[in-house]
Amino acid sequence: MSEPILSGRVALVTGAGTGLGRAAARALAEAGAAVGVHYHSSASAARDVLREIESAGGRGVLLPGDLTIEEQANDVVDRAVASLGRLDILFNNAGSPLRHAKIEECTTELWRQAFDVNVTSVFFVTRRAIPHLRESSRGSVINNLSLSVQTGGQGTGPYVAAKGALQALTRSLARELAPRVRVNAIMPGVIETPHHERYSTPEKLAEYRKQTPLGRNGQAEEVAAAVVFLASDAASFITGGLLDINGGRFLR
Repeated sequence: MSEPILSGRVALVTGAGTGLGRAAARALAEAGAAVGVHYHSSASAARDVLREIESAGGRGVLLPGDLTIEEQANDVVDRAVASLGRLDILFNNAGSPLRHAKIEECTTELWRQAFDVNVTSVFFVTRRAIPHLRESSRGSVINNLSLSVQTGGQGTGPYVAAKGALQALTRSLARELAPRVRVNAIMPGVIETPHHERYSTPEKLAEYRKQTPLGRNGQAEEVAAAVVFLASDAASFITGGLLDINGGRFLR
């Protein structure tokens, strides 16, 4: 029987308590990785994720912290390495639209918050993780973008602008960290997670299904499978890539 494809590796998943982060943490563990389960406000949900990983025979650690605060972001990375021994995979998943606002109505505070939550936090975590990822022979960073980077946002401009900056950061890191560390991004479309339960009505979700060539919205497990792929040796010649996971809603 062959070993799991990520056996012996350690992954850190930010925002791992719910949605895509939860699914990715579970999938990485199923693929053989030990997983750092980061959370900010969803402590109970994160504990459930860790219990699921451990009950399936995996290994992990809970890592609370506000990633928009440099010291706490650094501490999350440091504790992951101290607890699990190394770091091979970083999935920068944590982020949020915060609240809807058109650009002309966006306050300076909300604009700065959008970039702090969706870009600066990734900068803090990734910068701290780079030395550890370089020590790995298979270092991999995966950033979570959004289909709205391609389509634009209606009332979510601050969030879309921040995710666009994260796309540029992904490409810059891919060049700077090569050849020791690969850096890629996923670009999910409409995935039926608590995010869309909060920000989209049932009618809007039904409309999205009709607009999607594959005739449905995505599931978190499908995104998680893409994260595992990008972290694995199967993607060893892919860096600076953007992987669309949108059922055909946007075609390059």
